Amino acid sequence: MAETMVIFETSVPEDLYSILRAQGLFREKLAERAQHLLALQFFQERLLSLGQASRLAGMDRWRFIEFLADNDVPVLDMNEEELADEFAAVSQLAHQLTHEFKQ
Repeated sequence: MAETMVIFETSVPEDLYSILRAQGLFREKLAERAQHLLALQFFQERLLSLGQASRLAGMDRWRFIEFLADNDVPVLDMNEEELADEFAAVSQLAHQLTHEFKQ
């Protein structure tokens, strides 16, 4: 089943479009780059998850992760408290699993 898409437009001043065209960025390529950058920005702002942003970019998850890396955007962006919470949860889970296997 094909996914339903919404199309939106944006305007670019003609002189700027001429500069972009001279760099090889014609309408289709310009739209693709804009879509990639929009997905990157929305991921960075935490408006979209990794999976959602990769869909918006029209990339599979691994290619989008590479795109993030190419643009110096971390896939995991946690502060110290969030990271400590994650480690604590993993430690607790490991402790529980160890206890269950000993029984």
